[in-house]
Amino acid sequence: MNGGRMLATAARVLGQLRHDPRSIALMLIAPSLLVGLFAWLFSDQDGVFDQFGGAILALFPFIVMFLITSITTLRERRSGTLERLMTTPLGKADFILGYALAFGLMALLQAIITVSFAVGVCGLDVEGELWQLGLVAVVDALLGTALGLLASAFAQTEFQAVQFMPLLVFPQIILGGLFMPRDQMPDVLYAISDWLPLSYAIDTINAVTAGDEGWDVYRPLLVVVAFGVGALVLASLTLRRRTA
Repeated sequence: MNGGRMLATAARVLGQLRHDPRSIALMLIAPSLLVGLFAWLFSDQDGVFDQFGGAILALFPFIVMFLITSITTLRERRSGTLERLMTTPLGKADFILGYALAFGLMALLQAIITVSFAVGVCGLDVEGELWQLGLVAVVDALLGTALGLLASAFAQTEFQAVQFMPLLVFPQIILGGLFMPRDQMPDVLYAISDWLPLSYAIDTINAVTAGDEGWDVYRPLLVVVAFGVGALVLASLTLRRRTA
C-alpha cells in the first residue's frame, strides 16, 4: 500500500463527486429527510421518536452509503476505469482505501448534518454527548461504505449491487434490535444477530442516547469498526479489474 496513491485515489473520487450533485444530495441530505419524515410520522405520539430515533440514525446513513459506494465502485469497473488504473502502480488496497477515505469524508459531513438535524430540528432527546452520537453515525456510514465496496466486488451490474441489499442489509435491519430488543428474540435469531454488525451499531447508538458511558458505548463500537476493517480487507482481496 502506498499513501500517496491512496490519497490520489481519494482526491479523484471526490473530484468526480463534485460533478455529481445528485449523489451528493443523496449522501448529505437524504438521511436527514428520512429522519425528519420518521419524526413527523410519530409527532403526535410522545416518546416514540426518542425511543427509535437513535436507531434510525444508525440505519439510514448505513443504507445510503452502502448503495452509493457499491454502485459507484461497480461503475468504475464496468467503464474500464479500474482496469486502466491497474496498469499503473496503483494497487487494490490503494484503490479500496482511497475510496474508503473519500466516502469517509462524505460520511463525516453526513453525520454532522444528520445529527444536527435530528437533535436541533426534530428534537431527538440525547442523554449522552452529541460528539459521541456523531462518531457513531460516522462509523455506521463507514460500515455501509465498507460493505458496499465488498458487494461491488461480486456484482456484475448496478442492479445486482442493489440486489445485495436483501442479503447484506435487510437481515441486519430485522435482527438488529430496531423492531424488538435482541434479548427478547428467539435464541436462534439472537445468536444470528450477534454476528451482524448493524446489531452492534444500534446497541452503540442506543447506549449514547440513553446516557451510558465507557465500555457500554465503546465495546459495541469497536465491534462495528472491526467488521468494517474486515469488509475492507475482503474487498481488496476480491476486487476484480473488470466485470465479465
